[in-house]
Amino acid sequence: FTRHAEGSVLVEFGDTKVICTASVENKVPPFLRGEGRGWITAEYGMLPRSTGSRMGREAARGKQGGRTVEIQRLIGRSLRAAVDMA
Repeated sequence: FTRHAEGSVLVEFGDTKVICTASVENKVPPFLRGEGRGWITAEYGMLPRSTGSRMGREAARGKQGGRTVEIQRLIGRSLRAAVDMA
């Protein structure tokens, strides 16, 4: 769906549209160096006007809200639980 990502998809559930992209980097966080394992992270964001009243972009404010942080954590943990990174 997006041109530059290693993998991407657009899925629709009624009026809800989700774009998911995957990128691959040949590095791991410092706490995993030398362990022979990989790592998965997640980023989440809602577009302005994705709700009934306009939400400001969190990136423009320079700070993510607690809800966004928790959703990112949930997505990352779910992906790490589903993928064998050994």
